[in-house]
Amino acid sequence: MLGDFVVSIELRFLIGFVFAFVAGFLIGYERGSRGIPAGVRTNTMVCVGAMLFALLSNNVDPESASRMAAGVVTGIGFLGAGIIMHHKGSVQGLTTAATIWMSAAIGVAIGFELYLVAVMATLFSFLVLRMPHIGERQAKRKKAEKIKNYS
Repeated sequence: MLGDFVVSIELRFLIGFVFAFVAGFLIGYERGSRGIPAGVRTNTMVCVGAMLFALLSNNVDPESASRMAAGVVTGIGFLGAGIIMHHKGSVQGLTTAATIWMSAAIGVAIGFELYLVAVMATLFSFLVLRMPHIGERQAKRKKAEKIKNYS
């Protein structure tokens, strides 16, 4: 009986690991393709780590599995806060921090075996990150015009 339980957990871990690895890799690949420092390795580690915490908490103490998810959210919040920087009157790193936060959320969903939710969230994240930076282009254009007018 214990052997079946261990195999069941290990098989669920293996399935979750593959899902989390692919999800983190896809999101990280998109970020890395833009030259963002928090790329494939960071997003993959965050997604797999969050999945592992959720899977463990769901199996060790199913009655309070949400406590571990709350801990993941808090930890990732600190990681994200370290990424966000103020530089010459602008804020940088918000999208990177949000991406890491989303990777963790996807990992938790996988750890709780919500695979369809995780797949949809991964696709959503990838598509949002690929969207044109319309607002940023307009802001850069206005800033360039101001500089040109002062010259």
